[in-house]
Amino acid sequence: MTQDDWREALKSADKFNDFIVDYFKKHKQLSGNYDIPAYYEHYTVKLDSNEGLIITLTTGMNQGGSSVLPYKQTEKMSIEDFRRLLLHKKFADEHMSLADVFQVLAGVPDKTDN
Repeated sequence: MTQDDWREALKSADKFNDFIVDYFKKHKQLSGNYDIPAYYEHYTVKLDSNEGLIITLTTGMNQGGSSVLPYKQTEKMSIEDFRRLLLHKKFADEHMSLADVFQVLAGVPDKTDN
């Protein structure tokens, strides 16, 4: 599986479904994060055979010694809805990986956006 295989799979609902299922058979989950001194976001994406993609985003403040509780949000999305979202977003960067796409869809800023 190459970094751009997901782009080719986007052209067909069946191929994209197969791609996502195969991806999560091999990886079990996809995780990422964004951390700056004052704020953090962590996300995980898993595939559930009944509910589709399950995206969990945890956000919080990095305040030294403070007991601010993190906020956790979970969204469920079918593989086809995810494919349509990708098609409508029209990701222009040919070098964007699937992990990058999930990061963008989860709303996690790029580390260079500080």
